[in-house]
Amino acid sequence: MVKIKIAWIGKTKATAIQTLTDEYLKRLKHYAEVEGVSVRDEASLLKLCEPRARPARHALVLLDSRGKQLSSEEFAKWLGDHQDRTSSPLLLAIGSADGFSDEARRAATLVLSLGKMTLAHELARVVLLEQLYRAFTILKGHPYHLGH
Repeated sequence: MVKIKIAWIGKTKATAIQTLTDEYLKRLKHYAEVEGVSVRDEASLLKLCEPRARPARHALVLLDSRGKQLSSEEFAKWLGDHQDRTSSPLLLAIGSADGFSDEARRAATLVLSLGKMTLAHELARVVLLEQLYRAFTILKGHPYHLGH
């Protein structure tokens, strides 16, 4: 079972966002060992990806408007391929309003965009969680995706 950590910079301000975050994390636990975590800043985030990080070095995926855009099916395929080729846990990260530094971009396995429209960072987290859930349902042939 793949291990996934979803990290965001800063505290959650809206209770509705926290409720949706908790709901999708709960759903995702059927498919992956998943954890959501708030970090103070980008440096704290990058420490999770260091070779000395415990228990294992994470493969970093940054969410950024300038990243690669994938359909839900393409994202599911990417996730499935990651599961098949490595046991490295995934760290999917949502940055601050300032975005990510060049250093963070260089450390990333994938820089992913949720689309051309700008989303509030807390809303981007919920969209990412839903797309992760959708990706797993696509991989498992669950009907959730078919009702789009």
